Amino acid sequence: MSGSVPRLTKFADGITAVDTEYVRPQMDASHVVVSGSRAAIVDTGPNSSVPLILAALAELGIERDAVDYLFLTHVHLDHAGGAGGLMRELPNATAVLHPRGAPHMADPTLLIEGTRAVYGPELYSQLYGEILPIPRERIAIAQDGQRFEVGGRVFECIHTPGHALHHQSIVDHGATSVFTGDTFGISYREFDTAKGAWIMPTTTPTQFDPAQLKASIVRIMQFRPRHVYLTHYSEVSECARLANDMYDAIDEYVRIARSTGLDTRRTGFGLRAWALGSLREHGVTMKDDAIDAVLGKDFELNAAGLAAWLKREGN
Repeated sequence: MSGSVPRLTKFADGITAVDTEYVRPQMDASHVVVSGSRAAIVDTGPNSSVPLILAALAELGIERDAVDYLFLTHVHLDHAGGAGGLMRELPNATAVLHPRGAPHMADPTLLIEGTRAVYGPELYSQLYGEILPIPRERIAIAQDGQRFEVGGRVFECIHTPGHALHHQSIVDHGATSVFTGDTFGISYREFDTAKGAWIMPTTTPTQFDPAQLKASIVRIMQFRPRHVYLTHYSEVSECARLANDMYDAIDEYVRIARSTGLDTRRTGFGLRAWALGSLREHGVTMKDDAIDAVLGKDFELNAAGLAAWLKREGN
């Protein structure tokens, strides 16, 4: 990580992506949204990202006490690991969470244990460090469709399961855009071509549900967003095309999972074969090993998520 010098990408409508430098550059983004003299932040990345977000506020000329809300799309630690630490630095901010996610930010014990089980103690410690709780009185539990105002700009929280049951997306009505966390998939900038962005779904080891994910994509598109802001990684346009691509890819994931069963190694190979074919069709010319360097961990996690879904559904 480059100390506390943030890599910023500024977009229209007062939206700035802060590279949290989780694992590698342009993998994980926090977004700062400025409206008038006030601001909101969407997702934090891990603990190590807190100095970067604070430095970004300073560079944008935003005082820490001018941040009204920290919206967390869900409580996976690459999105919310730094939330407790960041909230200590934002005296007026309220953390806004899905009802299922809020208890885990007030007491992150089970969240820490679950993440350690996925990554192992050593890698967990390297990636996430100490997870600090958020005081319960500083948490707002967002009901589906609940609205919050920042500097006269309206943000609406909508519950969007599929990746996780505790997932919400944040509709920014002032920008006609949606911050989708992991619901609308991942789209790494390394794979942009003349055809635009390339996108793929991301599962989770315990709560992936393809039908829910499809329904959530439909719901997001009902807001007719001009842009979608992904945590992995940031702004994409052509939302209708990408929604269709996501729909088709979810069907491919299901097909691959049903053909490989609970053998996550075979499922991972199947996901890799699908991704390589899709990327080549999209015009990506990177060598296979370079693609593996970007997507290898995603193949593993997605295979685990599909296996958990198969077990739960009795497929």
